[in-house]
Amino acid sequence: MALSSALLEQAVDQLATLPGIGRRTAMRLALDLLRRDLPEVVRFSEAVRNLREQVQYCSECCNISDRPVCDICANPSREPSQVCVVEDIRDVIAIENTHQYKGRYHVLGGVISPIDGVGPDNLHTKELFRRIAQGGIKEVILALGATLEGDTTSFFLYRKLNEAGVAVSVIARGISIGGDLDQVDEMTLGRSIADRKPYQQSIKQ
Repeated sequence: MALSSALLEQAVDQLATLPGIGRRTAMRLALDLLRRDLPEVVRFSEAVRNLREQVQYCSECCNISDRPVCDICANPSREPSQVCVVEDIRDVIAIENTHQYKGRYHVLGGVISPIDGVGPDNLHTKELFRRIAQGGIKEVILALGATLEGDTTSFFLYRKLNEAGVAVSVIARGISIGGDLDQVDEMTLGRSIADRKPYQQSIKQ
């Protein structure tokens, strides 16, 4: 795509690096930004820069946060003895939107995928086991996607957590095989959380 402006081409090149954004879409976005007032574009660019420079990870659950401890972990009304393990922040948002879960979370930052070179040590598993070792957690809910990688990760965590004497449950499979939590409607996801069952039952089927 030969453009009359090198600056426009640079913007298109950078926008096209975002997931799901092809060069045609990147061009539309770049031209839209070009049509906007300068103060609005400056606010946009500052928001992106602040996101990258200032967002941090919660020291408790590894969720994205503006402070050392996220709002969920700092909320005294959340049940500290119950931890829901999810893949990433999109799953936290999806579960929170159901208004069915009142415990806390642990964000792994991915799932085990040997083909992609992702093992347990590449995830926030050590932080989870540290939280368990500190005591006070009675139930861990595995809320990972219904994929091969999600099931592999759940089985790995179950073995480790079972050794630690913690009750491990898994959300009910109202979710289609191969589905991600953030793609499930709120009613189905909420029911899956409420109807969770011991993990042992899920591996006997």
